[in-house]
Amino acid sequence: MLTNEEGSMTTIDGPDKKAPDKKFTKGYTFKVIMLAVLVLLLLIPLTMIRGLVGERSRTAQTAENDIMEAWGAELSEGGPVLRIPGVRTVETRTKTEKDGETVSITEQPFTLVVTPETLAIKADFKTEVRKRGIFSVPLFYGELNLSGTFDPSRAISSLMPNETLQMDGAELVISLSSQKGIRKINKALWNGAELFFQPGSRDLALADSLNANPTGIYAAIPDLALAFIDGSEAGQSATGQSAANSFAYDISIAIQGGKSLRVLPIGKDTHVEIASDWSTPSFQGAFLPGVSTVSDTRFTASWDVSYLSRTIPLFWQQSEKPDNISASAFGVDFYRQIDTYSLNIRAVKYAIIFLVIPFLTLFLLEIFIKTRIHPVPYLLSGIGNIIFYLLLLSLSEQISFFAAYLIAAAAVTAMLTLYARTLVTSWNRSAYMGFTVTVSYVLFYAVLNAESYALLIGSIGAFVIVALVMFLTRKLSWYGDEESV
Repeated sequence: MLTNEEGSMTTIDGPDKKAPDKKFTKGYTFKVIMLAVLVLLLLIPLTMIRGLVGERSRTAQTAENDIMEAWGAELSEGGPVLRIPGVRTVETRTKTEKDGETVSITEQPFTLVVTPETLAIKADFKTEVRKRGIFSVPLFYGELNLSGTFDPSRAISSLMPNETLQMDGAELVISLSSQKGIRKINKALWNGAELFFQPGSRDLALADSLNANPTGIYAAIPDLALAFIDGSEAGQSATGQSAANSFAYDISIAIQGGKSLRVLPIGKDTHVEIASDWSTPSFQGAFLPGVSTVSDTRFTASWDVSYLSRTIPLFWQQSEKPDNISASAFGVDFYRQIDTYSLNIRAVKYAIIFLVIPFLTLFLLEIFIKTRIHPVPYLLSGIGNIIFYLLLLSLSEQISFFAAYLIAAAAVTAMLTLYARTLVTSWNRSAYMGFTVTVSYVLFYAVLNAESYALLIGSIGAFVIVALVMFLTRKLSWYGDEESV
């Protein structure tokens, strides 16, 4: 404490207490913490964009479902199978003290379901893409041919002595996922005789595990009873008949559907051939095709499935329908090579890695040119990078994904490069921003399109970025000194 000329006392303050805080806020450690906080804050709009992508995807799915509802839905086919009604006679004996033993006889109905000995399914479809607004869905139409033979002898011989079949009530049933897909029956022959099909699955929905609302068609078979008369009245049990009662069927249905086709290998021996003018099929289900050919304009595929390879029995009673029938289904999806919304969702998932790149570029420029950059330019650069995902989503709904990606990436790269020029002293230095962002978008596109190697490419890219930053900042004084050695 000192005394001035007027005699008043003057206090001399000690060192500025705010100096350490001020020094810390100007240091690189504070800047790194600030950048981390900005990245976390920018995750909020990224989450909102991801929700927007999901919403647009659901809107597209709704539009697709509306088109499919009017056209015929995804096609699932099971059958044909024989449905033969019968009666089980049950005798019940009751003893009473007054009347002695009484006998009551009841008849219980049952239905025998018989699968074909051989089943050949052939489908040759043409395709088209229908649109509603900006949304589209691949549709197909053509002939579905079912042919082969039935031999019910084995199934009939398995009946109990008290079980009797009503052969004159036999029906041929084909289970389908949608009634709307049927255009007409081009041909329906049973042992050379014409069949008349009616709508309905007769409570035998083989496709019920493949579709929420199964239906089908059925036709009465009037001559089946005559084939099993063996000195007894028509309609009686045919137990003991020979296995020579073979019946041929040949059915051709003009049908349509969309997106996918599934069939059940319901025959003892099943042969399936599917062909279409679609260039990007995706074979799905329990069995892959034994032979397939895919070209730029068409695909063909064939399957051969034995009953020993599946879980569907050769025959059963309808009340004891086997479980997991759908586990044996197989077929093809009319896959679109580029699924816009799945790629957009994947882009947002990897956004956190590529969001950091503009921040790191500005940070390194700040270090090497020794120019302070305010947090606001960092924030604006991050927002500019986030706008890329909005541009990508909106443009990819109107044009191809590659063109949308190219336009969005070029626009954001140019914007960030021009903005960096206002922050640094020359075009040469601002070009580092353009180069870095361009490389990151090229890498990003590789990650999006290499689905099987996306994790590998992304992890290697992240490793290279971290290693490069570590190398460039290896001599940096993190305590806030101005010089970088």
